[in-house]
Amino acid sequence: MIFADRVDAGRRLARELTYLRGQDVVVLGLPRGGVPVAAEVASALRAPLDVGVVRKLGLPMQPELAMGAIAEDGARVINQQVVNTARVSDDQLAEVERNERAELARRARQYRGGRPPVSVSGRTVVIVDDGIATAATARAACRAARTRGASRVILAVPVAPDDWRERVGGDADECVCPETAADFMAVGQFYRDFAPTTNEQVVSFLEHGSSREVTVQAGPVRLSGELTVPEGASGIVVFAHGSGSGRHSPRNQFVADALNTAGLGTLLFDLLTDEEEGDRAKVFDVPLLADRLAAATRWLDSSLPLGYFGASTGAAAALWAAADGDPPVGAVVSRGGRPDLAGDRLPEVQAPTLLIVGEDDPEVLTMNREAQEILRAPTRLSTVQGATHLFEEPGALSQVAELARDWFLDRL
Repeated sequence: MIFADRVDAGRRLARELTYLRGQDVVVLGLPRGGVPVAAEVASALRAPLDVGVVRKLGLPMQPELAMGAIAEDGARVINQQVVNTARVSDDQLAEVERNERAELARRARQYRGGRPPVSVSGRTVVIVDDGIATAATARAACRAARTRGASRVILAVPVAPDDWRERVGGDADECVCPETAADFMAVGQFYRDFAPTTNEQVVSFLEHGSSREVTVQAGPVRLSGELTVPEGASGIVVFAHGSGSGRHSPRNQFVADALNTAGLGTLLFDLLTDEEEGDRAKVFDVPLLADRLAAATRWLDSSLPLGYFGASTGAAAALWAAADGDPPVGAVVSRGGRPDLAGDRLPEVQAPTLLIVGEDDPEVLTMNREAQEILRAPTRLSTVQGATHLFEEPGALSQVAELARDWFLDRL
C-alpha cells in the first residue's frame, strides 16, 4: 500500500483503531512526522492530542546513525550492540545524552507553547508515528508513557517491517499496523508525498487539533473538560450531561462529533467533581448545575455565538442557565430532557429551544409537551420515531445529532 501523504496514512490508521472510540484515550504523536498522522487518529477517536517528544542518540562521529533514543521523564533505549561495535565510551554516551536531553526539553516547550503535557495517568495511550524502522524512538516513547502512569500503551503506525513487533518487544501492550513489508528499506518508500513536517506545523496541529483537555474554573471548583474548536468555527455549543454521566458520555460525544464536522465548536465537561458525583442530592441540584454551566460558559470567554445542549437533567440545567441570560446564548437543544426540573424559570428562557424526545418515552414526552406550552421563546418539539429515553435504537441517535446540528447552524 502506498499512502498519498501523512493525512491519508492517519485516516487509514484511524480505521484500525475505532474500537477505542468512547474509551479514556490520549493520542501522542512523535514529532515531527508522526504528529500529522496522530492528529487524524485523535480526530477519529475524539481524543486529546499531545506530543511524545523523543530524540535519537546519534554516534559521536556519525550522528545520523542511532545508538539509542530518549524521551521525556528519563526514558531511554540503548542499542548496546551499536555502542560496543562503535566503541562508544560511557563518557561519550553521557555527553550525547546530555546534549539531546537539553534539546528535547527545548522542543517540548516549543511544541506545547508552555502548556503542561496532557495527563496519561490511568489512561490508554496511543503512540503514533508515520512509520517504524529501528523502533528505538517508539520504544522510548512507550517507556515514557509507562513512567507517567499510563494503564495501557498501544503503538500504532501506518507502515513497518514484518518483524516490527519483535523490535518493539514488551514496551507496548499492543501493536497496530495496517501495512507491513518484507522489503522494507525506509518509511518514505510507502508515501507519495513524504515532505518533512516542520516545527511550525507541529505547533499548529497541537493548537488546532481535534480536541484538547481543559480545566474549567467554576466558582470554587475546577472541573475537567474537553474543548474542540474546528478552524473557522461558527459557534460553540456547551454540553450539560445527565445524571450518572460526564464528559466521556458516548451519546454526547456522538452528537458533539456531528457538530464538529459541521464546523461548530463544543465543550464537554463534568458538571460535578469526582467527590460530588456520589452525592445524589447534588446530581439533581438543578440550580447548582446551572450555575456550573453558566460559569463554564463565562470561562470560555468566546466571541463566537454560544449554544447549550442538555441531556436529561442536564437539559433542565441548560434551560435554567439560559433563563438567567448570563452569558446570553443563541440556542438551546434538549435531548430526552426534564424541563419540569427547571420549574418557573421556563417562561424566562429567550433562546430558541428545540426539545427532542423519543416517541416511546411517554412520560418524558408528556413533560416536554407541557414545557412547550410554558416556554415563550421560539420552541419546537421533535419526536424520534421508535426511540426510547436513551435513543439506543438503530439510527435514533443519528437523528438527534442531525436535528441538533441543523438547529444550531440555523440559529448561531
